[in-house]
Amino acid sequence: MTDEKLQVEEGSEYVVFFEGGPSDGRTDKRVSTNGSYDDEITDYVLIDGTETGFVYTATKAHLVGEQLQVHYALDAKDSDPVVDPEDRRESTN
Repeated sequence: MTDEKLQVEEGSEYVVFFEGGPSDGRTDKRVSTNGSYDDEITDYVLIDGTETGFVYTATKAHLVGEQLQVHYALDAKDSDPVVDPEDRRESTN
């Protein structure tokens, strides 16, 4: 990302594109509270009935017409840990 962030009118919506993790390919809309976009967002997803937080970091932003579009990549190290289903083993007695 460049040091200079794109500016939009405070209160305007921008489109979020998720890349990686369980939200990969999903889009969302957020509202700018400070005239720009969030550097980082946490997306909460139910994994096996447990709400799990996945951290996404802004990687690029651009204007399409007057609409701000921001791409966010998964930051696995800052996200909640998730156990791989193959690693889950119930003990048998």
